[in-house]
Amino acid sequence: MTDDEKIVTDSLTMILNKNFAEQVKIFTANSGTKALEEVRSKNIDILFMDISMPGISGLEAVSLIKQMNPNIIVIILTAYDKFQYAQQALNMGAFKYLTKPVNRNLIIQTVRDAMNAVDDERGKQTDSIKLHQKLNVVSPMVESDFIYSCIFNNGNTDFTDYLDYFGITDSDYFFACLEVPDTAPNNRGSVYEKIREILSSKCRCIIGSFMGNRVTIFFPLASGGMDSFSEKIQHELMGELFTLLSIQISAKIKIGVSGIEHNIEDAQKAYNAASVLLNKIDSSGGIEFSGLQNIQQGNSQTAKPAQKLLTSIRLGDSANAGEYARECATSILAEHKDEPDKIKGALFELIIQEKNAVVELNPSYKNPAIDSAFSFFEKTDSVQEQIQYLAERSMECALEIQNLKSQTENPIIKKALVYIEEHLADLQGLEPLAQTLNVSPFYLSKLFKEETGDTFINYLTSMRLEKAKKLLKDSSMIIKEITAGVGYNDQNYFSKLFKQRFGVSPTEYRAKATSN
Repeated sequence: MTDDEKIVTDSLTMILNKNFAEQVKIFTANSGTKALEEVRSKNIDILFMDISMPGISGLEAVSLIKQMNPNIIVIILTAYDKFQYAQQALNMGAFKYLTKPVNRNLIIQTVRDAMNAVDDERGKQTDSIKLHQKLNVVSPMVESDFIYSCIFNNGNTDFTDYLDYFGITDSDYFFACLEVPDTAPNNRGSVYEKIREILSSKCRCIIGSFMGNRVTIFFPLASGGMDSFSEKIQHELMGELFTLLSIQISAKIKIGVSGIEHNIEDAQKAYNAASVLLNKIDSSGGIEFSGLQNIQQGNSQTAKPAQKLLTSIRLGDSANAGEYARECATSILAEHKDEPDKIKGALFELIIQEKNAVVELNPSYKNPAIDSAFSFFEKTDSVQEQIQYLAERSMECALEIQNLKSQTENPIIKKALVYIEEHLADLQGLEPLAQTLNVSPFYLSKLFKEETGDTFINYLTSMRLEKAKKLLKDSSMIIKEITAGVGYNDQNYFSKLFKQRFGVSPTEYRAKATSN
């Protein structure tokens, strides 16, 4: 209730407490500014507002409040009975416009009507939330069922209902089989959710459930374009997804990608192709495409070296990128011995794809040498110079990605460090922290080590013991209180850790610190 006259807010409070005592919680403000603060900090459902008050007017306050909370019920209670004020208030979405003095029964009825409107709105929101929750539960099951039907198709499966359910009208598609090595059974759920989150944020796809440590994904493509254009889209999309999955889940992730199919009846064939390619990838991870759709279309001799090179770029492997570039160039030379223009074209295309891999992570990336690549190849006929040029650009791109990974302050770790500092006393371990940050414990543990250079448990222990030192030195708390204050239940265990770290017991440390 907002009014600069205390007698008004007191009277309203008395009326509402008498008639709606157990149904409402009342807050008061004596200005539009104070009302804004209350609405910003509390979940207000109904707002009484006077028009004439110090500072911003009631109508100005209503306009700002409606922007913050469009669903709030606004009741204007004012001495102004001018039509233009009433019209302005109603145009802003005011529920009622009452003029002082107002009848007690009218106040009661207006509040009752407003409460009913709030309940109706909450009912709509609840129904919407329930429907959304049901769809979130059902949709993954339907997706898994569709993928299962594709994999084990006996020729009698009718995919029409599935495609209608997902709203897929285009006939072109491809499959990808993804493997996350070394996924512990208790982490599979969180890893799977992270995979779904990454894929769903970047493209439209249907994601199967975890089978072992593998996930099968169906990617629909817009039909009607040239095959070469669709393949380019496929490569760019899967390259970006591979980069994101490698960084956020596992550097050893493996992805096998089928060719593009045009008939849903060939789904099993496409899945099998993706699965076979996945099995070819070694333990270091990588991505393999079907149909040899790489830099050298149709060239089996250059397919694997090119993919190996691009994978090293995406992983920021600057130590090996130059060597892989030379291997790739050698295979291109062997394939096109007497075709210098094809050699130049293949090397040029490789460099462009390398730059694109960097741009996926840093859209503002500039490399003058790459930007002038076309000019370089046009005027340079020396094969050795061309190979050296490719090797240098490859190392530059890999180094840029390596630097991006090491220099960028990861927002997840930033939040984690702040949370640890603020919850030393009650943090129960890695899993609750991961749940708070909405990431998997596996991913958080890996990311924590990469970003801080230390394991989570070592870092947490160090923070707790350093705080204990400070409390021992600067406070009068007994050691039992300090033990609990830094997150340990057992004083003997705390004392043992403290002595292992600092060479003295907590009691000895306090005595020495206070004597100095």
